[in-house]
Amino acid sequence: MLPVLLAAATFFSTLLGGIVGIKNRKRMHTLLGFTAGVILGVVAFDLLPEIFELLDQQHTKPIAAMIALVVGFLAFHIVEKSILIHHNHESEYEIHHHPHVGVASAIALIGHSFLDGIGIGLGFQAGTGVGIAVAIAVIAHDFSDGLNTVNLMLLNKNNAKRTRLFLLFDALAPVLGAFSTILFSIPDSALVLYLGFFAGFLLYIGASEILPEAHSKKSSYSTILLTIAGVVFMYAVTQLA
Repeated sequence: MLPVLLAAATFFSTLLGGIVGIKNRKRMHTLLGFTAGVILGVVAFDLLPEIFELLDQQHTKPIAAMIALVVGFLAFHIVEKSILIHHNHESEYEIHHHPHVGVASAIALIGHSFLDGIGIGLGFQAGTGVGIAVAIAVIAHDFSDGLNTVNLMLLNKNNAKRTRLFLLFDALAPVLGAFSTILFSIPDSALVLYLGFFAGFLLYIGASEILPEAHSKKSSYSTILLTIAGVVFMYAVTQLA
């Protein structure tokens, strides 16, 4: 039940991000720099070493796991940019926002929050240390998920009631994802591919979403230092785990 309990922490992280998105977005960009550092640290100090350790045990070459990493990166890139391309094509004709665009974007975020929860559960199948590290990354990342869900809904003219409802769905999704992994397990050979895919996913959201958002208002040395602090923090966590 530990994966589910840790996934429950993502519920509050997502809600907190959403509340900040509703109340005050101006001061949170600096903290997102720390989140990006945490995610980079998880990939560098936990997921990739775990992948190579499993490959060594299986006497398998790393190419398949690295392909899975690239596929994970590109899959979320394609999904996200496809939504943006649709929205940008609409804006070529006139400046307007549609509620259904915000809903579609929020549903995409909910889906990837569900995968976050699966990531926690499968991380624990690889080992307690991996599961804890992945959970920390997901908890940190889901704060920005809640923030983004609210931003996308409100930006596209959805009312406050509907926005709060989708924020609640997004907060519940990783808990349900983690719970689902109690019902199944995957062999080590497939686990290596999944960890590679998940590492690519984390690299994408860290480098292409969270870090740019952290610097979108104003770049500062404090944000850069917090990113470095996030990396150092995850190095310490993975060594202790």
